[in-house]
Formats: sequence, structure tokens, C-alpha cells
Amino acid sequence: MRLPNLKRYGVVSIIAMFLSLSCNSDKLELLPHGPTEANFFAQESDFTKAVYGMYSKLSDFFWYNGGSPLTPMLFLEGDDITTNASDQAFEVFGPIQPSNGSISYMYQNLYVLVARANVVIEKVDEVKDGIYVTPNLKSYHKGEAFFLRGLAYYYLWNYFGTAPLRTERVTAADQFTPSNSSGTQLIDQAISDFTEAAALLPPSWSATDRGRATANSANGMLGKSLVFKASATKNVADYTAAIAAFNKLSGLSLVPVFEDNFAFDTENNAESLFEFQASQPFALDNVWLSNDFDNAIGSMSTYWGYYDNNFSLFGQSRWFATPKLVSAFDPADPRLAVTLVAADRTITKYVRRDKLTQSGVASANNPRLLRYADVLLLKAEAVLQSGGSTAEAIGLINQVRARARGAGAVPADYSTAESDKTKIMTWIMDERFIELAGEGQRWFDLRRWHMQGIITLNNAFFNANVPMAFDASKHLYMPIPNSELDVNPNMRQNAGY
Repeated sequence: MRLPNLKRYGVVSIIAMFLSLSCNSDKLELLPHGPTEANFFAQESDFTKAVYGMYSKLSDFFWYNGGSPLTPMLFLEGDDITTNASDQAFEVFGPIQPSNGSISYMYQNLYVLVARANVVIEKVDEVKDGIYVTPNLKSYHKGEAFFLRGLAYYYLWNYFGTAPLRTERVTAADQFTPSNSSGTQLIDQAISDFTEAAALLPPSWSATDRGRATANSANGMLGKSLVFKASATKNVADYTAAIAAFNKLSGLSLVPVFEDNFAFDTENNAESLFEFQASQPFALDNVWLSNDFDNAIGSMSTYWGYYDNNFSLFGQSRWFATPKLVSAFDPADPRLAVTLVAADRTITKYVRRDKLTQSGVASANNPRLLRYADVLLLKAEAVLQSGGSTAEAIGLINQVRARARGAGAVPADYSTAESDKTKIMTWIMDERFIELAGEGQRWFDLRRWHMQGIITLNNAFFNANVPMAFDASKHLYMPIPNSELDVNPNMRQNAGY
């Protein structure tokens, strides 16, 4: 962070102050000007502030970030969204290197989230009797910490595959250089954390606390993580466990209007299990500065500029639907107009009913990170892959299609008499492509289906309008950042980098 320039007399005064303190040891015994950890966790509200600090870290993944948002890393690695740029690393894959700033920023802030969650879990476990006065809030706080830590490990698994596993605070030098995780340890930790969270979190929050993680959030992400693990291990028991987690969901429904899942005025609706709460807790719309520059949270907005061709792109290419995505829609499918304009392939999802913040750059329209349509299609996949009823799996797909068509005729239901598992799996994959297009889900799906052997990713698969350099032996994983490898001799780089 660059500090403001000081006038010469100010510098001299500061130097003189330190010199005077160095000559008088008594003046070194000063109390801190603000709260310290030793005296901070003294009342229930302090724990609530610490929990808010965990949620605030999510802003680093969705906001404008002074012109360097993580949006390309979150949305471009797939076959649904493309650009007119021939050098966008996260679309063409070839330029991706361990020195990439977005990769380092993602990696670093996921571990900040893990660290904040570990602190909250520790402090809640150590809290003295009488500090918590609100019934069940102690359990809720711990559940939120488990949920957000699980979310961090879910992303670490899907982007990096291997990375250090931290479930306790780092307090000693011998903890500074951990080795990589192995196998499915990262997703296993996410599964463990979501399981803990589901047992601790409330079914809902009051209107003033809307958007905080609930039991539905945890069970939904638990089921999703189990399906993702099963895609890698091909273990039927993981699919069965996913179904059990999905069966614990309650009070959810598909909202009648598909577009209500992407509009600022219908956030946190009956279809939403968890979404990032884009808002402005302070008057300053701090999109031009680093998030932790001047206050604890900064702007909690998100960034949809790539979709609406915002002026903040400063000549960069806006994003378009791939020809593959356009052709995947039946022209009569009501989701088409909500998602894109077929004539020029511009993206309309999230920007048709948007609300920009005061800068005109950031948006207060929440990214929906997990919604019920996603869950229904994941459950259909789990039922199918675990050897369950094909009719049940098709019925789950049809729920999503029925909501999409509304009072119309397209998309029509699939026949529940179909028994060809390969064909039904294709239906599931196609429905996820259309239903979740442009929401940042596609790369994770493609990655796991390749690992499972259902599809084979290659340059031709992506169908982008720029030259690709995809290598499945390398690009299923992001590189471990150089910033980590340079200080940790025990870390190994992912293959190919």
C-alpha cells in the first residue's frame, strides 16, 4: 500500500519521536490504541464481528478490485463464455503461468478465509460461560466458520487439486512450510466441514441477517462436494451420501420466473441456498483501491462489467456466449432471452435487471453461488450414477425444464420411460449447460466429467472464437503460485508448470 507523501517537518517530527522513545525505556511501556486479540473476544458482539470478517473476505473473489477482478478466472474457463481477446489466459489456457497475479490473489485470499475461519472456531471453542447470551448463536457462529472454511477448500480442490491443509491456527515456526495435500484430501476436508456446519447452522435467519449460511447452504454444498468427489473416485458410496445430504434440504422451491435468480430486486429467494451479498456497508464505493486499503470491509459489491460492456473495461473485450451455447438453446426456450441475445451473442444474465453502485462500475446484484436448480440436476446425476431409478433422475431434470417453460411448451419434459443411462447423462449435462450458463459453474463441471471419463477435453471441445492451447494433462489444475513456492521448499508444483 502506498502511503501519502509527508512534508519534511512531519518526517523530522516522527524521527524525533522514535529517538526520544529509544532513550527512555519507560515510554516504551505503552498500551495499544485499539483492541487486541487478548481483550477483543469479551462479549457476544465481538464474535459476531469476527464472523462478519469471514464473510467480508468473499468480496475479494467477486468485486472489481481496482481493475484486476478475479472474474475471468471464475467465469472464462469453460465452453459457455468467450471473448474477442486472443491472449486471455483463462480462456486460451496456454499463457497460464505460476506468476499469474489472479492465481496468486485467488490462492492467497482462500487461505486468508481459511485462517479467519480457524480463528473463529478456536475462539468459540475457548469462550467462557456467560459470554454468549443469545440462544444457539454460539453454535451458529461455529457452523458459519465451518461452512466458509469448507467453501474455501471446495474452491482450492477445484482450482488447484492439491494445496496445504490447514485446520488449526498457525502459531509456531514449524507450521510455516506445510507440504501439499494428496489425493482427495482437500475435497474431503470440504465434505467434513460442510457436515459439521449442517449440524450447527439454523434453518433460516431473520430478515436483517439474510444471506448468512444456513443448514440448507451446508447440506447443499455437502451434496455438491460429494458428487464432485465421486466424479474423481467413481465411488458409488459418495453418490449415495450426496443423495442423503440433498434429502435433508427443506423449504426450497424453483421460483416461477427464471430471471428472478439473476436480478437485484429478487435476491435470497426460495431457490437460493447461498449467494454473495453484494452491498455497500460504507459510503465509499471503494472499487478503485485494494479491498483492505482503508477499512475492514470496503465495497462488498460484485462486478458484471464484462457482460454489460461497462466503461471500466477500458478497451478490453466484453464477453460473449459461445456459438456452442447459442446453438444449445431451443429458440423457444424462455431461458434464452434471459441468458443472451442470439443475434450478437451478448450476455444478458445478471445485467438485464442490475443495480450499479455509485461508481457506475460495481454492482449490488448478488452472484448466486448455489441455487436449487443446480441441486436438482446434481441429485439427478447422483441417482443415475449410483444405480438408482432412471425415472427418478429424469423427473428431477423435468422439474428444471418445467420451470423454464412456464406456461409455454418448450422445453418439453423428457420421457421417464427412457432407460439408456448414457443418454440420460447427456440430458443432465446438456441441462446444466443451458440452465447454469454464465454463472461460473461450467469449468468445474467440465473438469470433473473429464476426470470421470464421461467427456474428453481438448481444444475442439471448447468451441471458442479464439485459438486454444488446452492440454488436459496440465490445465485441469491451476499452477501453485510462485509466491508460495518461493517461500515454501516443501511445496510441489502441479504437473506441467
